[in-house]
Amino acid sequence: MRILGIDPGSRITGLGVVEADDGSLRCVGYRRVRMENLPLPERLGMIYQGVASLINEVQPDSVAVEQVFVASNVKSALVLGHARGSAICSAVNAGREVWEYSALQIKRAVVGSGNAKKEQTQHMVRAILGLTATPTIDEADALACAICHIHTIQVQRKLERAR
Repeated sequence: MRILGIDPGSRITGLGVVEADDGSLRCVGYRRVRMENLPLPERLGMIYQGVASLINEVQPDSVAVEQVFVASNVKSALVLGHARGSAICSAVNAGREVWEYSALQIKRAVVGSGNAKKEQTQHMVRAILGLTATPTIDEADALACAICHIHTIQVQRKLERAR
């Protein structure tokens, strides 16, 4: 099972691919789509192309995307929603099934606590995947999203077999 995780952002979108094989997890790769101070439509196009390019390169089975968290800034949430939409459209147009997870679900799956800090998630992703280099926060969040999806699918399969 090969999963592309996406941490959408309107300035930086993290992408990470994790493969599960015989109970072990392996990092296939990770990268960021960095968008400078370009107009929003151009940034959305860059996200779409970045996701499409990576899907074409690594051929993931499915895609896991972090959901939007709305705190107090509605405008930021709307822009983030556009970034997510661009990434999701790219994945769907490439024929991939898309799964969505909250930041709480992702942190619980990777760190064990929904209140984990970004640096804790980054550390645990590096440890779980046995990485020698530390991915950026955005890349680590994308890898964590992929790990969360893999763990979710594995638990669902175990439950189905138990029935």
